[in-house]
Amino acid sequence: MKKIGKYLSFGLVSTLLTATPGLSAERISFFYPPFGDFSLPVKSLETFAKEGKIDSDLKFYAQRATPEQLAQLREVLQQRFNVTPTLVSQVTYSPIGEQVLQRLGQLVLTDSRKNGFYALRAALILSAADSEGLSVINLLRRFPSNDVRINFSEGVRIVDQLSQLLKTRDKVVAFLQRESFARAIATPVDFTKLPDLRSPGKFRWQVVSLQLNDATRRGLTPTEGNRNLPVDIYLPKTTTTSEKKPPFPLIIISHGIASDRYSFIYLAEHLASYGFAVAVLEHPGSNAQRFQQYFTGLAGPPEPREFIDRPLDIKFLLNELQRLDKSDPQIEGKINFQQIGAIGQSFGGYTVLSLAGATLNFTQLRQDCNPNNSNLNFSLLLQCQAALLPPQDYSLQDERIKTVIAINPIDSSIFGETGISQIQVPVMLVAASQDIFAPPVPEQVRPFTFLPNPNKYLVLMENATHFTVIADSPLVANVLPVPTSLVGPERTAAYGYLNALSVAFLEANLLNRPEYRAYLQPAYAQYISKAPLNLNLIQSLTPEQLNQAIK
Repeated sequence: MKKIGKYLSFGLVSTLLTATPGLSAERISFFYPPFGDFSLPVKSLETFAKEGKIDSDLKFYAQRATPEQLAQLREVLQQRFNVTPTLVSQVTYSPIGEQVLQRLGQLVLTDSRKNGFYALRAALILSAADSEGLSVINLLRRFPSNDVRINFSEGVRIVDQLSQLLKTRDKVVAFLQRESFARAIATPVDFTKLPDLRSPGKFRWQVVSLQLNDATRRGLTPTEGNRNLPVDIYLPKTTTTSEKKPPFPLIIISHGIASDRYSFIYLAEHLASYGFAVAVLEHPGSNAQRFQQYFTGLAGPPEPREFIDRPLDIKFLLNELQRLDKSDPQIEGKINFQQIGAIGQSFGGYTVLSLAGATLNFTQLRQDCNPNNSNLNFSLLLQCQAALLPPQDYSLQDERIKTVIAINPIDSSIFGETGISQIQVPVMLVAASQDIFAPPVPEQVRPFTFLPNPNKYLVLMENATHFTVIADSPLVANVLPVPTSLVGPERTAAYGYLNALSVAFLEANLLNRPEYRAYLQPAYAQYISKAPLNLNLIQSLTPEQLNQAIK
């Protein structure tokens, strides 16, 4: 811990002390062949941001933009990010942060046309330490170079690549819309005569909180010894008229990176109301508490080992629950260990897929994580950390888990087709069309075509983001500085979708109740769909169909 603190202090203090005094960018310059050099004073952008005025220098560029584009530009320039210099220093000195800065530095150069890596890092930290806070204008003002030079050819390449990615995404979304709608019309169902699974079930529940300690694995630092796992267990209460009796089927919920066990509290409560026991744990190497410590300089960044430790956390949890079933009156006889499902979001989606049988694909990781690979899939920044693990068979599957729901999972490189195709249990993949952190086409839609079990479902929420299904609750620790624009539209409808589809999927595939399959049809998705978070569901898709849709 002392070493971490010293490292942080050195990185932060050295940046503050070694920045060239009084040097800041005055102009943004770029070379546009064959027309030559162009530039724009930073002061022009600053005036536009503060007053909305377009001076003579900015007018040349403003004439080539639409009013909507100018409004968006001003909004971006005015955006203030509420982050501390400590947080910025921690992130920009981390392996992932340095990868991002190296990429940005290829686009944003110093006036000597060198990679802007160090200049960007200094500007980010200094602007975060400034009283006006981190903003685009302040970043430019703190850039330790007279000119910020834009690598025009690199910018064009990035724009072209991004444009192609968005076109591909839009084609796939449109295809899934058509498929879902066509299949809904082909199999009409009168859902007004069926129970509304978005509404709570008939069970009340109690919460049993546990602190589990895995003495065989270390904690946040080498001196801690144990890996401490906070767990909340939602146990249904029975009455004489209850449809289900104990032992209850068990559902494990695995949170995403920098989240906690309250991120899906609404889903845990909903499933408990339908007679499922729900165990929600925290992964100490990548939960909100760990990131709070990381951002304040009290811990290092998450380690590659977390890709192994997360599935092991759930294996350990199941082992402990089976042990407590024989000794703890609160647990004894309450859980059916023959009926276990798992739900995970983002990094948690990876976690449950690995437990379902997906295997790590080091060949794919080496290919996709090549430093010369300029792929704009942001999820690779996290997935490629697994490439640092010793290649071996980690045996992460747990055959006690019979079904999984993976929401916004990251899996394209860490599993690839070879790893995903090993999953034999029923799977539901949930994608969000506006997810930039786990893009839907490479991370959910294409992996869906690799799943061999016919009991598979692909759910697409239009206009949803990576954060749409996370609970909007005061209990949730929001440690990541996520701008409102990345959260997406009002989320209530999405909670209803996930509640209903989770109950239907688990009842049908874990408990083998065929009457719930009616809810797992495209017609049901169309029935409960509410704009702008329009809902689509399909049950089959081949690689050939997907490739044809992209053409």
